[in-house]
Amino acid sequence: MREWLYSRNAVYEALRARRRQVFGLQVAEGAQEKGRLAEILRLAEARRIPVRRAPRPALDKIHPAHQGVVLETSGYPYVTLADLLALAERRGEPPFVLLLDTLNDPLNFGALLRTAEAVGVHGILLPLARTVEVTPAVVNASSGASEHLLVAQMNLSQAIDELRAAGVWTVGLDQAPEARAPSEVEWTGGLALVVGSEGEGIRPLVKSKCDFLVRLPMQGKIESLNAAVAGSVALYLAYLARQQSAAH
Repeated sequence: MREWLYSRNAVYEALRARRRQVFGLQVAEGAQEKGRLAEILRLAEARRIPVRRAPRPALDKIHPAHQGVVLETSGYPYVTLADLLALAERRGEPPFVLLLDTLNDPLNFGALLRTAEAVGVHGILLPLARTVEVTPAVVNASSGASEHLLVAQMNLSQAIDELRAAGVWTVGLDQAPEARAPSEVEWTGGLALVVGSEGEGIRPLVKSKCDFLVRLPMQGKIESLNAAVAGSVALYLAYLARQQSAAH
């Protein structure tokens, strides 16, 4: 399956990551070939990717937010849970995995991917159904971070069992009364963080598989945070704890 990636950061990171087959690059006629666009063209030349100057209306038909450049590629290269664990082993780090349970908003997904890449998560696990996938809109929302991440699709309940067998604790992000405060959670070691959907949160079966739940303390008048914001805060709490642990 072929698809069109759009926007300069998404196209640039896809070319830099070199994980997709690339069929061609289109650049808007009259676009100033400097900055990020110049870098895209240098990468395309180095890989001998066909480049076509096209009228802006032609790019508008592909996506209105193209920023003067679109890239025709193969579909997103999903991997397996074993690939995620192998990456952690190669890096000599305890596994750090993000599970997204039926997340449906591409913008939230993209934001979480961007945070996950920034904090060194070894990979993302998605369920097999009722979930957003890594579409061009998600690649754009993540500013291309998706292209540097390993993403697997599988039954999350089974994934948690496999992670537990590999010595990985699973922490569900939830506002339930029994959920622990972040200070009561061991964020170091093998860790899988579960973030639920925007409306329903973590599904009951997946929640029951978690080793424990954690809730973010809140002092304001609203009851909960956006899924991407809450997940990003939890990822950074884990990242800071793991960095501190590695330093000692």
